[in-house]
Amino acid sequence: MTLNERLQNVAVLGAGGKMGSGISLLLAREMALQKLNPDNAGKSYRITLMDIDPAALDGLQNYLRRQAQKYAQKNAAALPGGSSETDFVDTMMSLLHPVTSLEKVGGARMVFEAILEKLDLKVKVFNQLKSTCAPDTYFFSNTSSIPLKELDEQVGLDGRIIGFHFYNPPAVQRLVELIIPERVQPELPALSRELGKRLGKIIIPSNDVAGFIGNGHFMRDGLYGIHQAEVLAQEIGFVQAVYAVNRISQDFLVRPMGIFQLIDYVGLDIFQSILKIMNPHFPAEKLHSELIDTLVTLGVKGGQFSDGSQKDGFFKYESGKPVGVFDLESNGYREFAAESWPSEADQFLGPLPEAYAPWKELLKAEDRATALNTYFASLTAGDTRGARLATAYLKNSKQIGEALVSGGVAHSAEDVNGVLMNGFFHLYGPVNDFV
Repeated sequence: MTLNERLQNVAVLGAGGKMGSGISLLLAREMALQKLNPDNAGKSYRITLMDIDPAALDGLQNYLRRQAQKYAQKNAAALPGGSSETDFVDTMMSLLHPVTSLEKVGGARMVFEAILEKLDLKVKVFNQLKSTCAPDTYFFSNTSSIPLKELDEQVGLDGRIIGFHFYNPPAVQRLVELIIPERVQPELPALSRELGKRLGKIIIPSNDVAGFIGNGHFMRDGLYGIHQAEVLAQEIGFVQAVYAVNRISQDFLVRPMGIFQLIDYVGLDIFQSILKIMNPHFPAEKLHSELIDTLVTLGVKGGQFSDGSQKDGFFKYESGKPVGVFDLESNGYREFAAESWPSEADQFLGPLPEAYAPWKELLKAEDRATALNTYFASLTAGDTRGARLATAYLKNSKQIGEALVSGGVAHSAEDVNGVLMNGFFHLYGPVNDFV
């Protein structure tokens, strides 16, 4: 069965969630374009949107209609068959079939799973799908850390499952991490690559090792940042240490977010959950953080509200920007503007090298490579506390990246760099010549 044939009947599980809604949009849009193509006249198309929350499905349909209208307006001249904007919106909306029961997805020839990252839940769901769907149905899991081998072995899917890890948010992020298990139906990887191409995605493969490339680096990078903060806390206190390490990993390393902002964005509870999934697979490492456990127990979880705004985590946020750091001693936030401690932490780190330019500026730079080489040469030669800590952070990040290749997670350093640059918006990959 070809990809075009499979695209006639598709299902998304967890469709009302943040990841599921974006995946639903991408698929529904491609299916609408297929249906409007004159070559497909008379063919039926259906996308089953499954979620256990009816309210989430209502919100999803409103979201999809708005996005369909925006797409049609922006691409009116390129719509197939001379279709109008109204034709596209009406066609896309006609494909949608929201349901709250797994039994209703049985006719789908491709099922995209975007449910909670819990092995027992995924096993339960895939067992139901196995008995409901046709024996040649393909399954695409949005898992970000659970090995596909475990799902296949426990459910018995005969290699009909592959990891198709969209980055958040799927409608915006261009990266899809393609996790290819050792046991996989021969045509599934190529079909997945073709699907990714149609959806406008950059496909980077990863071997089926817990955490894969993206979380394989992020979890370890985050644990290193946490450890550095814990060490610094003995010298300058916890609040200043968190602030300092976040500045090191953002400003000094020229990243879009500091490590603690990134953990807040993902969610401390999600960070904790992914560590729990990965830890048993790496007995020689300690992929665990007592600090994260403590904060989650205190209700400090980060993540986003339903409107996409940032919840408080390590940092307190106003209009999406950090304005304070959580203080373990007072169980509250110490704000930047109210005290002198941020300037004291800045003095502790010392000034940024003269060659420094912020991430946003370098993002648009014509000769970014030269600018980065010049900057990191000055950083690694520096003797301020900030320069030394940043250099150590840079070296550790590189070691993580190299270990992902030598450990058989990534096929190459280029793939590691590609995931961090496309999925995390870094200006350079961790495996570099700066250190």
